[in-house]
Amino acid sequence: MDPGRAQRGAPAAVIAVTPALPLDDAGPYVAAAYLVFLALILIYVAIMASKLARISRELLEVAELVERRDRRAAAADEAPAEETVPR
Repeated sequence: MDPGRAQRGAPAAVIAVTPALPLDDAGPYVAAAYLVFLALILIYVAIMASKLARISRELLEVAELVERRDRRAAAADEAPAEETVPR
């Protein structure tokens, strides 16, 4: 192996091993990053919960409309059948 090449690789190895900030200085930034991430997750969950509640409410409305339509259709089917029966 070329000795010059080994010397050029040494600074890269040192940079890869050492953190960008000393750990005692990076602690608050890491904690802040986790808090921001947690806040984003909570906001996402709240949005999804509100959408789920809205969709559930709309689904119940649609089911109620279909039930009313079916009752009207059944009532309409029964009414002419009673009139056509001779007495």
